[in-house]
Amino acid sequence: MASQLLPLELIDRCVGHPIWVIMKGDKEFSGNLLGFDDFVNMVLEDVTEYDRTNKVEKKLPKILLNGNNICMVRRTAPHFVS
Repeated sequence: MASQLLPLELIDRCVGHPIWVIMKGDKEFSGNLLGFDDFVNMVLEDVTEYDRTNKVEKKLPKILLNGNNICMVRRTAPHFVS
């Protein structure tokens, strides 16, 4: 039988690696995942914020993302496409 991987275990494997986070609305973030909690609130460092509405990129040293607003997480951060 195939082994099961729970969602929080999958996110735990991403700690210390670059991830791409798509939020509700038009914002996306890429950076290194420092940690998260049971509510999937995430702390990222060396962050790039992408505002798809205004097509703006902004660099941030560190950020806390609210898990309620996260739609999708991807392990490797791709380059932003306008």
